[in-house]
Amino acid sequence: MKISFFHIDAFADQAFAGNPAAVCLLTQPADATWMQQVAAEMNLPATAFLSPQAHGFQLRWFTAQTELEFCGHGTLASAHALWAAKKLAMDETANFYTRGGHLTATQADGWIQLNFPATPAEPAEPPAGLLEALAVEAVYVGKSKFDYLVEVATEALVRALQPDLTLLRRVPTRGVIVTSRSATADYDFVSRFFAPATGIPEDPVTGSAHCCLTPYWSNRLGKTTLVAYQASQRGGLLRLRQADDRVYLSGRAVTVLAGELFA
Repeated sequence: MKISFFHIDAFADQAFAGNPAAVCLLTQPADATWMQQVAAEMNLPATAFLSPQAHGFQLRWFTAQTELEFCGHGTLASAHALWAAKKLAMDETANFYTRGGHLTATQADGWIQLNFPATPAEPAEPPAGLLEALAVEAVYVGKSKFDYLVEVATEALVRALQPDLTLLRRVPTRGVIVTSRSATADYDFVSRFFAPATGIPEDPVTGSAHCCLTPYWSNRLGKTTLVAYQASQRGGLLRLRQADDRVYLSGRAVTVLAGELFA
């Protein structure tokens, strides 16, 4: 059996930036064990599997180690792949049915907009080992549905972080978001995201984390439209809009490879 696949850099306007994801276009749902084996073979931050169903596509995401409930860059890459493969017309909405609920994607002027549920953080006591692993003083610590959110005082602190990943892996959470207000007018805020417990020491650009960051910074800055930069080594730019209990995330994507999977 031959399966079409794409290697896509999401939240990027050029190759070798943003967050890489593999997208496999299936004709029918696949076995979870097989999908996990493919994701391990791809060894990317996420491998997405799309299969057609009524009114859209079933979408599942896997890291090299585990299945994800929610994955922003894997969704953006999946939408880009559907339009690139002409599975959808360029002006057609992509409808995805996932473990995290119904998600949509549209595109305009080279930007793909994702409509996701907001996952706001509530103030929380830092769990044992969190701040020690980050080696920072926190301005704020919160907990969302998926992750811990840590605000620090400056962008320079965010960029200079070198967390103890062994210690961070012991913190009971999917991941840890570290953020601050931007030092320049180019962005409203910056962030980094660490998820060693799911096999991702640092994620290059994390769409799902911005479902927490957007309501947080919208409230802090008193504005509903934001521009964010995830300050990983590869880096990624996001346009964001808060609307009640939804977050609209916009980014670009680039196809790096396209081919066939024999499995």
